[in-house]
Amino acid sequence: MKPGPRNLITDVAGLRVGNAANAQVKSGVTALIGDEPFTAAVHVMGGAPGTRETDLLAPDKLVQKVDALVLSGGSAFGLDAASGVADGLRAQGRGYQVGEARVPIVPGAILFDLLNGGEKGWKDNPYKPLGRMALEAAGTSFKLGSVGCGTGATTATLKGGLGSASLVLESGITVGAIVGVNAVGSAVEGSGPQFWAGAWEMEDEFGGLGGPKMTDAGFEPSLEKLAGEATTIAIVATDALLDPAQCQRMAVAAHDGMARALVPSHTPFDGDLVFGAATGAKPLKDPDWDALRIGHAAATCLARAIARGVYHATPAKGDTLPTWQDRFA
Repeated sequence: MKPGPRNLITDVAGLRVGNAANAQVKSGVTALIGDEPFTAAVHVMGGAPGTRETDLLAPDKLVQKVDALVLSGGSAFGLDAASGVADGLRAQGRGYQVGEARVPIVPGAILFDLLNGGEKGWKDNPYKPLGRMALEAAGTSFKLGSVGCGTGATTATLKGGLGSASLVLESGITVGAIVGVNAVGSAVEGSGPQFWAGAWEMEDEFGGLGGPKMTDAGFEPSLEKLAGEATTIAIVATDALLDPAQCQRMAVAAHDGMARALVPSHTPFDGDLVFGAATGAKPLKDPDWDALRIGHAAATCLARAIARGVYHATPAKGDTLPTWQDRFA
């Protein structure tokens, strides 16, 4: 396996990403848009999730494909971002058709960034227009770090951010991940600078510092954030032809990557979840083994994407935590 040409989730052909942010609020939205509807699933392992339209992603539900997936800051207020994306898609003539009506299917998830130093005293919820802006900005290239849903994200000791990574398997199947890193846990071992995900790094994509030293494998984590102030939300995607159950299994496997990159992860105070997305362009030649390899690649991509999100974070006025670059560059 090797990274795709962009080392972004958009190496999966047919997918685009748009980011939008409000610098004063210090929060934002990331939207994954399909050129065509795509199969999607979700798996939640955190204890405090915030979601929209995730029940319909179960393999036994009527609607089998979605038009977009949305990751947003703003806690429960951020769920409105998906409405902005849905309005924009409807204006484009997109959506699930019922008679003469079209209803864009846009599941979403949120992270908590309401105590990050930004101005949160808005009169009108800013997330619906941010969702529309993210849709309009969608393309195949995008920045990492303090952008989109990662604009105001934090981890235990450092600013978080938006990360992404990709892999191309020997079979020609592409897998990618995108993630808003806003964890109770830490992305670096101890006081740093080594990333927990260092063993999975490719081509010095987050500093080339190698893996963690595990000098104190028996440490007990302390709660740097207050309960309810976290959540890492991600999407893993592939161009393979997967049914909803296989897509969900890919999302389950991807959680291994979150555990490799954030310590601790999946806590009662995080809403950690992973969406799975499959465009269906490439049939599986060996359904069992190809599915295994796709799951492994999804976990690897997500671990790398988490480290990249923290690595590329940039400082802003009013920050409550330093960036990795501030501390270690």
